Amino acid sequence: MVKEIGAIAQPDDIRFTENLPKTRCGKIMRRLLRDIAAGRETLGDTTTLEDYTVLAKLRQEEE
Repeated sequence: MVKEIGAIAQPDDIRFTENLPKTRCGKIMRRLLRDIAAGRETLGDTTTLEDYTVLAKLRQEEE
């Protein structure tokens, strides 16, 4: 993989999931994905999430 994308762009961890946290309009909430990847508590507005269970599943898989 290092030869294809370079050492700087190599991910530390790859996780697969069935769903992503999306707004009702269908936009992926990348801010929430960064928070989960960094192990931070999700801060900010999450009222526009289409399905709140997606966050719980992603956090559960993290542990």
